[in-house]
Parts: sequence; C-alpha cells; structure tokens
Amino acid sequence: MKKYIYIFKTELMSSMQYKFDILASFFGYFIHIFIFLNLWKYIYTSPDKLISGYDMYQMIWYVIVTEYLWSLVGGRSQCKKISNDVKSGNISYNISKPYSYINYALTSHLGSIIVKGIIYAFLGLLVGYTFLGKFPNLNIFTITLTIISSLLATIVSTLFITFIGLFSFYIEDSTPFYWVYSKFTLIFGTIFPVEIFPKTIRKIISYSPVYAATYGPAKLFVDFSKEKLVEVFTIQIIYVLIAYLLCLLMYKRGVRKLNVNGG
Repeated sequence: MKKYIYIFKTELMSSMQYKFDILASFFGYFIHIFIFLNLWKYIYTSPDKLISGYDMYQMIWYVIVTEYLWSLVGGRSQCKKISNDVKSGNISYNISKPYSYINYALTSHLGSIIVKGIIYAFLGLLVGYTFLGKFPNLNIFTITLTIISSLLATIVSTLFITFIGLFSFYIEDSTPFYWVYSKFTLIFGTIFPVEIFPKTIRKIISYSPVYAATYGPAKLFVDFSKEKLVEVFTIQIIYVLIAYLLCLLMYKRGVRKLNVNGG
C-alpha cells in the first residue's frame, strides 16, 4: 500500500507544477457549460417547468456535474498513455516491478487529476451559481456522500479507460474503442439524464457503466434521496469490481502473450 501512496503523491506533486495549464484547460469545460446552459434556458419556457422530473435549475446543474466528471478524467490522454506503454514496450519494465500495473495506472492517474478536480469543482460551482443564482438543496452530510460517489465514479471511468487502453495488446490502435465509449457516455450520461430517454433505452443505460460513472453523482447532487444513494453506491461498487477484474484479466492475458512472443 505504501508504494501506491508514494506513486499517488509523486503524481500529485507533479500536477501541482501545472496549475496554469489546468486553468487554461478549464476554458473548454466552461464553453460546454455555457452552451448547454443557454440551450436548456431556451427549452424551458419557465424555470419551474418539469421535463422528465427535472426543473431548469436541476437540469443545468446535472449537466455541470456530469461535464465536470467527464472532463476531470481526461479519458483520451489516459487511454493514449496506457496504449503507448503497451506499444512502446514500457509495460515490460513494470512486469518485474513489485507492484500491480493496474494499481499503478489507477493511483498515478488519480494523483495526476486531484488538483484539477479541486480547481474544476470550485470554478464549476462558481460558474453555476453566477448563472443560476442558487445551489441545489444540500447539507454537509449529503455533500460528503456526493463527493464519495464522485470519487467512485472517477475510479470506474479510469478503470474502464485503462481496460480500453490495454486492447493495444491485441490491436495496434485502441482509439476507436475509446471513441465509441466516450460518445456513448456523452450522449447517454452527460448531455441528458437517464430519465429523458424511452423506457427501453433507460433500462439499458441503468445497467451500463454510464450510470455509475456520470449519472449517479449528478443525480445525488440535484435530487438527493436515501433510496437513490443506496442504488447508486451499490451499482458503483459493483462496477469498480467488474472494471478492475476486466483490467486484471486483460493485463494477465496480454503479459502471457508478450512472454509467448518473446516480448
């Protein structure tokens, strides 16, 4: 455990050297929020009007939170990093190291985005409050649980993106798989809440990683309930285990393939 804490701290200290880069990258996140804020303001004829159970304020806060979670992970760069480790052979050096490559990938990535997460959260809340004039009804207890859910969501996203990156053991470029995953997440978990889709599609989304990676924390933030909390936490823990096992299986089979081919 100490070695993973050290890896986490190393990446954390490294990321602190690039605070201005994080602030600059926030501009893209702000543009997305600004576009969807104006889109939903146009769609809602009245702030109190309900669309799929969401009033205008809830819908916009939902988009702010889901965009935050998706922008925070930096999926493209994480997928590319894992893929490059495999293709360049750098992953071979990690095989002999006294730690799990999956744990290394997870802890190093979490360490690299924690500063970004804090800055994005503060600025995202500031932007939301500036435009909307109020926060959802939350207290210290519900905020704490929502933060824990957001952390679990980030772990789920990181593990699934790592899994996609490990496809490079078998194909030259895993980018197309990441593109499909990112677009699925964007449409069914970021731009629109689950409730807005037809019942059949809603069921599919409810059992997909999107539910755990974006929808869950956003739903708790805008419309917290104990029943939803139990449901979201249960799905997130299940998906953390599934994603971790998938990564482990893909990595072990990939290493076996390297050994057989003399890599």
